[in-house]
Amino acid sequence: MNYTEAMAYIESLQCYGCVPGLANIEKLCKLVGDPQKALKFVHIAGTNGKGSVLAYVSTILQTAGYKVGRYISPTIQDYRERFQINGKMISRPALCTYLEQVKEAAEKMQAEDDAQPTPFEVETAVSFLYFLDKKCDIVILETGLGGRLDATNVIPAPLCTVFSSVSMDHMAFLGDSLEEIAVQKAGIIKDASHVVTCAQKEEVMRVLQETAAAHGCSFSVADVKRASRIKYGIKKQSFCYEGCRNLTITMAGQYQIENAVLAVETVRVLGKKGFVVSEEQMRQGLLLTKWTGRFTVISQKPLFVADGAHNEDAAARLAESIRYYFADKRILFIIGILKDKEYDKILRQTAPLAEHIITVTPPNPARAMSGYELAKEAGAYHERVTAADSMLEAVELSYLLAGEDKNTVIIAFGSLSILGGLIHIVEHRDMIRRDSHGKSEKN
Repeated sequence: MNYTEAMAYIESLQCYGCVPGLANIEKLCKLVGDPQKALKFVHIAGTNGKGSVLAYVSTILQTAGYKVGRYISPTIQDYRERFQINGKMISRPALCTYLEQVKEAAEKMQAEDDAQPTPFEVETAVSFLYFLDKKCDIVILETGLGGRLDATNVIPAPLCTVFSSVSMDHMAFLGDSLEEIAVQKAGIIKDASHVVTCAQKEEVMRVLQETAAAHGCSFSVADVKRASRIKYGIKKQSFCYEGCRNLTITMAGQYQIENAVLAVETVRVLGKKGFVVSEEQMRQGLLLTKWTGRFTVISQKPLFVADGAHNEDAAARLAESIRYYFADKRILFIIGILKDKEYDKILRQTAPLAEHIITVTPPNPARAMSGYELAKEAGAYHERVTAADSMLEAVELSYLLAGEDKNTVIIAFGSLSILGGLIHIVEHRDMIRRDSHGKSEKN
């Protein structure tokens, strides 16, 4: 199998969609030798923030000298970002090697049981084989959808079970109430693990505490209210947390302090389980952490921010950060949303903050809401809305509207699937501008 064949195989699985349940992943993993049973895990669930927490924890552990596997989804710029060791994504030949093993097992399942693994189940099995073969000391594992019936929940009891902010999302799969969603997320809690959570809404916290108690788990709350000397900023943010002083992060967004505090608490728990990290290594790891698409500045002139806010809670946090960082700025939006999201609630939170809104269609034919349909919906909240035919057109229009006004900020948000193409376009545009500027200086 070469890389083109590997990508074609993954594409061929897309028709099987998302099927919650552990029966198929258990069979698939068994056929490839149950690699997950020989690995140590931190398992992270949540609605918003789990990717950022994963990035902080894995970078801190890497800084302390451990070999750290990361399994994430979805990805932004390259499919192989799903499988990383010490921040470096899997090579093409390695991906082909492990995917071929899993493909053979999947075909055997189909022949014997008429059972077809989903793309996420196949990818999850690939990650386990890769991390075991490369002898990772620990794997930081992000759930895909929910928790209880998520394919990643095939693992044995993790060293630490972590919960970032839990809110309303994926209701068709997880339930119509916050409590029902919390029950699904809490399904990753297993006996003998240690549970760490950020501060949650009352009904969520109750579910997590009761589930942890039922499994005999220790329980810790990483409450951002215990952080002190917080300084917010676009380029750097700093805080102190329970004896750890002068902790600095380069990821923007007010909510990132909460995610960083949760990561610090998680690393402290891991220290009691043999993964010792010094305060200086903690400090250095936080400083080095990067996570594209989370209130990320991708260009400076004008300031251009990309964010993956795609549900009501994330939109509220984005709006909060815009008001804080850009209170006196002129705001332009580029928005692309999937049709199964609560787009009306996202628009209600964000639309009033913009001077002009540009809508785009995400590159996901099965789930994408067209830019024209989104523009019609956005028209209920804003007078100036334009639907772009492509991401390139949206970016060019945003720059045209920004002009030479240094007081303008362009913010692109919504589905993570729009960000890869957008970042590529903006970076390419910046490169051409730098080249032309350099040539003009020489002349």
